[in-house]
Amino acid sequence: MSSIAVSNAKVILKKGEGRTIKSGGAWVFDNEISRVDGTFKNGEIVEVHDHDDYFMGYGFINTNSKIRVRMMSRKKEHPVNEELIETRIRNAWEYRKAVMNPVMYGVGAEAVSDEEALKKLSCRLIFGEADFLPGITIDKFSDVLVIESLALGTDLMKDLIIDKCKAVLAEDSVVIRGVYERSDAKVREQEGLERIKGFIGEPFDTKVLIEENGIKYYVDVENGQKTGFFLDQKNNRRAIASMCKGKKVLDCFTHTGSFGLNCAAAGASSVLSVDASELGCDQARENAKMNGLDNIVSYECADVFELLPDLERKGEQYDVVILDPPAFTKSRASIKKAVTGYREINIRGMKLVKNGGFLATCSCSHFMDEELFAKTIREAARSAHKQLRQVEFRQQAADHPILWSNDASYYLKFYIFQVVDEM
Repeated sequence: MSSIAVSNAKVILKKGEGRTIKSGGAWVFDNEISRVDGTFKNGEIVEVHDHDDYFMGYGFINTNSKIRVRMMSRKKEHPVNEELIETRIRNAWEYRKAVMNPVMYGVGAEAVSDEEALKKLSCRLIFGEADFLPGITIDKFSDVLVIESLALGTDLMKDLIIDKCKAVLAEDSVVIRGVYERSDAKVREQEGLERIKGFIGEPFDTKVLIEENGIKYYVDVENGQKTGFFLDQKNNRRAIASMCKGKKVLDCFTHTGSFGLNCAAAGASSVLSVDASELGCDQARENAKMNGLDNIVSYECADVFELLPDLERKGEQYDVVILDPPAFTKSRASIKKAVTGYREINIRGMKLVKNGGFLATCSCSHFMDEELFAKTIREAARSAHKQLRQVEFRQQAADHPILWSNDASYYLKFYIFQVVDEM
């Protein structure tokens, strides 16, 4: 089990700085620091003090990152130790048990006990700063954990964090049979970390069977996008699926087929699911067959930006169009380009919706904030000569909690509109 390295260093903020952490945030940036008193190694726990030496909390430091300190605790009497880590994990699990009713999410209907339902439940177990464990994400896929570590301090603690997760879950008779690491995002390089992936502990079959909304999926935790499956859209899939009975559906950026399969299971007459990844389409076909929905859903491997104009030229029309693209921007510098992408994809999507049909459209980038996304959709509707009637505005599922003092924790914006021709 990894230990927690604590230094004797004290980070002193500049006068007037530290506005983020003073408002409850978790980050201290390099340009907010006046000096560091004492010695430390990157990744170690330091104390953070205001310019007047007022104690502000404990966090881990990394001089390789512009986010120089990530806060772990605000109270002098709560130092960063194994007890604190265990408390954070237990609180995270108790929160998930409270908000993620297994029967509601389609995994408990056949379970013979609460313990079995919790074992089958798939959810985000740890959501970084929103669970007060900065820089680390852990998804629970049934009885497998997938970890993504993006910050040096928690990276050094990841063995401890995993062991504590297993111990806390075991208290509810949830036994984890394997852990896989997907710390292969490029952003790790900004922390001075290598991009890595692989087993933590004993190897296991990396195609993991899960169930969500009554639909079964094989999740490829080794080769799938991110941690293998996007758990944040579970409620949104059900919301749009409820409008699809007897409908012709176009499901864009399908990944492993989840939106399309929810629509098919809800009674859609036909679903065309599209993704640029042949691996994703193959996995989606396998999932459709496993659920007995392969006679309703068809798959096409194509660039959605190229396919939609082609469908328009052919005169295709759909009762429901779903746009679930990847994040078009992962930095503020590329927002302008992302706006162009979102506007284009929504124009094309709206033109393919029958008069009176429905459009589900979303953005999963926190840099594309709610106001800007709404403005972009409004501009797209004007360009497409369509009127939009908002049915619902939704966000990420409750296992991805939004911490109001951390803007990055709010990233998923999801709209359902009825699309009508201009009068």
